Amino acid sequence: MNKGCVWLVGAGPGDAGLITVKGLQCIQAADVIVHDRLVNPELIAQIPDCCEIINVGKEHDYHPIPQNTINQILIKQALAGKQVVRLKGGDPYVFGRGGEEAEVLAQYGIKFEIVPGISSSIGGLAYAGIPVTHRNYASGFHIVTGHTSQENKQQNWKILAQLEGTLIILMGMTRLAEICQQLVQHGKPATTPAAVVMYASHAEQESVIGTLETLAVKTAERELHAPALIVIGDVVNLSEKLCFSPSYCDLPSLFPMSENYIDGAIS
Repeated sequence: MNKGCVWLVGAGPGDAGLITVKGLQCIQAADVIVHDRLVNPELIAQIPDCCEIINVGKEHDYHPIPQNTINQILIKQALAGKQVVRLKGGDPYVFGRGGEEAEVLAQYGIKFEIVPGISSSIGGLAYAGIPVTHRNYASGFHIVTGHTSQENKQQNWKILAQLEGTLIILMGMTRLAEICQQLVQHGKPATTPAAVVMYASHAEQESVIGTLETLAVKTAERELHAPALIVIGDVVNLSEKLCFSPSYCDLPSLFPMSENYIDGAIS
């Protein structure tokens, strides 16, 4: 039996229009779509009716389908000769476990291809008016996760507090107060600008702007929660000036509502 192939596709930070042309081609050519929870329903609505859809979405501390099971789904479908798209929010290789999945596919001799996506850590912040670099404020940026695969192992906040430029933290909302406290404790000025951006690039996007001293309290008052980005650095001060409303310059919709797309969900 001929083996199929797997495309690991980045869907972008949320706005359906930010998927790449190649990513959309893969979706429309697939026999099977294995997708994450945060993939925009407008993209799911572009899947051909004949395609099998498998939702393997996870939430914080709730993984109904473990990663090993997801790996086995990809292997089983590809070995059955199917064209499989593993559709992920953001970019497959930026805290998306795409590297782990690609390793498993390589181990089984399954053909695969990576289709990069716009990472929320860059594109999502852009939608909040926060450029990750700027000649006058930050000549570089650093992206870390708020937790590690070994839950007892903490990030080295002492080193992170000393870094120049923009610090971007993904999957850190449950530890926001601790993160801010650790950075200040290890030398980052409490007045350092900081922000939280929830549902970046979605219609429901919300932002809170503050400092390391005030951010946790302001975020709690506004009841912002995951999925959200934490960003720390002087570029945060540009948010009000550079924030924009995505009008798409009156471009026609790339994704007209399909018959299966009802109130933001697939029937």
